[in-house]
Amino acid sequence: MNLRLAKTFILLSVVMDSMGIGLIMPVMPDLIREIEGTDLSNAAVWGGLLATIFALMQFFFGPTVGNLSDRYGRRPVLLISLVVMSFDYVLMAVAGTMWLLILGRVIGGITAATQATAAAYMADVSKPEEKAANFGLIGAAFGVGFVLGPILGGVLAEYGTRAPFWAAAFLAAANAIFGYFVLPETVTDEIRRPFSWRRANPLGAFKHIGKLPGLKRLIIISFVYAVAFFVYPGVWAYFGALQFGWSPGMIGLSLGVFGVGIAIVQGLLMKPILGWMGERNAVIFGLSIDVLAFVLLGFVTNGWVALALTPLTALGSVAGPALQGIMSRSVDDNQQGELQGLVASINAVATIIAPLIVTQTFFYFTNDQAPIFLPGAPFLLSAILTIGCVALFMSRKDSTTSAPT
Repeated sequence: MNLRLAKTFILLSVVMDSMGIGLIMPVMPDLIREIEGTDLSNAAVWGGLLATIFALMQFFFGPTVGNLSDRYGRRPVLLISLVVMSFDYVLMAVAGTMWLLILGRVIGGITAATQATAAAYMADVSKPEEKAANFGLIGAAFGVGFVLGPILGGVLAEYGTRAPFWAAAFLAAANAIFGYFVLPETVTDEIRRPFSWRRANPLGAFKHIGKLPGLKRLIIISFVYAVAFFVYPGVWAYFGALQFGWSPGMIGLSLGVFGVGIAIVQGLLMKPILGWMGERNAVIFGLSIDVLAFVLLGFVTNGWVALALTPLTALGSVAGPALQGIMSRSVDDNQQGELQGLVASINAVATIIAPLIVTQTFFYFTNDQAPIFLPGAPFLLSAILTIGCVALFMSRKDSTTSAPT
């Protein structure tokens, strides 16, 4: 098979997932106000509800989609999801009621759960020592989508609130057509596994995979780290505006620079870093860099200094793919979809609860009755959580991680 084209499709699918979310973000406030005839405050409440519904669907259906790919193959799951995603964007483009928008987010959350299947496909076509580096490529693709989505959405918003949805529908359909011609199946009868509803839900999947030696601890680390890392999208806009007096444009630019940094680190530097220090040391290195970055951001008062810290904050992102590579090599080939589905659900839960934690921490230390004025408090909280991840990871007996090559 043409592995390069297949990998290109997988990476484009991940870009679609992350870009599709950012693509519609700039127009959602105006679209909700257009449909509901309400003010911006109430539109924000609806927007939060839509985001929560999207994350909940990813949580509940991540393991289901992953298990379906273990049984019926990665190819049909990915292609069908892209087609459904395309129709979902069309639905949201023509929606005239909030109920249709809610339905669109339900469907969108389910189809976006295919990132787990994309990761499982990448695991299928990777040698054991290549998995962490290839997971880094997926992280880079997500970073590219994170950068391109809001920028393209903002440009298309000039043509109306519905334009970004039509563009997202076209991109998803085009990628499905591309995948139809270049994506071979990787699930063979040797690794095909019967579908089980007991393992196709988040709790069932966690209970089963958690029985494998050492993996339960890695899953806990992955979850806590996801909560800590979400401080960037969760509170950065409020932090930048209050601490540095940044405009919305400057906040968007800073997030874009951060996304570019992650794409460079995970797309270009991941492989040499792994070759130099191995997966285990890469996890410790990345988490330690994150602790340092969080502490510095907790006390920084100059916006240019915060921007100058971007390379450091991006460098810490090596921890995620390295940790994912260790987990992937801890399970059998016929469990890759199940594992990646569980990881997707963990990230979805983090997406649900992390905004509440970081914004409440920000509020507590910035309101009029705050015991001390400290806008960077959420970053210090993330530093504490990440220190816990380092301690938990280093206390683990590890017989599966790779040595430097």
